[in-house]
Amino acid sequence: MSTGGCQCGNVRYVAEGEPLHHAICHCYDCRRSAGAPMVGWIAFKSDGVSVTKGEPRVHASSEHGRRHFCPDCGTGLFYTNDTALAGLTDIQSATLDDPEAVPPAAHIQYAEHLRWTERLDQLPKFERYPG
Repeated sequence: MSTGGCQCGNVRYVAEGEPLHHAICHCYDCRRSAGAPMVGWIAFKSDGVSVTKGEPRVHASSEHGRRHFCPDCGTGLFYTNDTALAGLTDIQSATLDDPEAVPPAAHIQYAEHLRWTERLDQLPKFERYPG
């Protein structure tokens, strides 16, 4: 069982069962939705995912895609698509209480990646915000 929620704590969820996959998505839609260069998604069977606190708002981000997010703080939580991913709910993996529990196994939609992400490991690393 995995638990998680939004930044402000007003939406909480539980995902039961084993995750089906965990991937880093580089598509334009995910980047624009999250305001980030890539987004981690961990998939569970939809019947094992339930909201235990609050009520996410749903945005139709494409013809079949639905993005669920906290209406208070804006944290993206779930992605569903009854056509392409029938019976699955993708959870933004960084919203898990233990986001290190299941490492991602693939990059997806890599054709749309930002080229500068190929060099991220070459950048200087600071333990905290540099002074």
